[in-house]
Amino acid sequence: MNVPATMRAIDPAEAGGPEVLTLVDRPVPVPRAGEVLIRVAAAGVNRPDVLQRTGGYPPPPGAPSIPGLEVAGHVAALGDGVARELLGQPVCALLAGGGYAEYVAVSAGQCLPVPDGLSLVEAAALPETLFTVWTNLFDRGFAAEGDTVLVHGGTSGIGTMAILLGKVFGLTVIVTVGSDAKATAALDLGAAHAINYRTEDFVERVGQITGGRGVAVVLDMVGGDYVPRNLKCLAEDGRHVSIAVQGGAVATVPLWDVMRRRLTLTGSTLRARDAAFKEMVADELSRSVWPHIAGGRLRPVIDRTFPIAQAADAHRRMEAGDHVGKIVLVVGDAD
Repeated sequence: MNVPATMRAIDPAEAGGPEVLTLVDRPVPVPRAGEVLIRVAAAGVNRPDVLQRTGGYPPPPGAPSIPGLEVAGHVAALGDGVARELLGQPVCALLAGGGYAEYVAVSAGQCLPVPDGLSLVEAAALPETLFTVWTNLFDRGFAAEGDTVLVHGGTSGIGTMAILLGKVFGLTVIVTVGSDAKATAALDLGAAHAINYRTEDFVERVGQITGGRGVAVVLDMVGGDYVPRNLKCLAEDGRHVSIAVQGGAVATVPLWDVMRRRLTLTGSTLRARDAAFKEMVADELSRSVWPHIAGGRLRPVIDRTFPIAQAADAHRRMEAGDHVGKIVLVVGDAD
């Protein structure tokens, strides 16, 4: 494939509002040993992109300043040591940054093939939420068939992916949402119960739903004063997994209750993990989840697409909080 020397990208010079997301010219990255260069067709928009834009989540060392944590497209060039048969193949990939651009370089091990029948827009909506939910709900939270779990933000990218994976792997998924319309959307996707946290006490409702037993796992992206309330929702030996702190980074935890009921509090961030870890997760997903995607049993929920030139509008939609599922930027030919 002919690879140009420069590309269009979103690479703000300073933090600010959505208006800083304008197209600029940047050099096309050169893949290093073990990497591929992807000609990007579509890029997922995620909450960390918004935090980076506002100055609250700088890229980890060595990552591009260009935002974007997931893409889909075709392999346009290979670094040393990468199998020749990857050239030209459609892939999606988890990134540490660089997705809002026409080209991005990433470790070949962080790429997954795009199955027949899955569009590149759909493929671009998979990696960030799929890697996050898998590593936290299943690997760290040990969710297993027959478990009941509570997921906050039920219609977000993370929440919808948790619902979809829960259906595939036999979980009963309870979600919290901010409106009755979102509750309906979550139920339509396959959530067993959707609690409108604006009109109901989710702790009380979880107790009613579970007959007082509580849930096996809470997947929490709120933090703050939600944490002690979440712990009240857990069954004995339950696991609380923190993946974001949108409601505050500090919580007061009742340690005696943790000890008495043998609760586990854990959590993780994904972006700063090294390539070896992400490659390991990609391998797990290729074996455990990818057959369901290839078979059409799991498809991401797409809220809306925007051309990359309208990245500012994509961020405005995310910040408004009205979206259900994933927001995706169309960068190139996404058919």
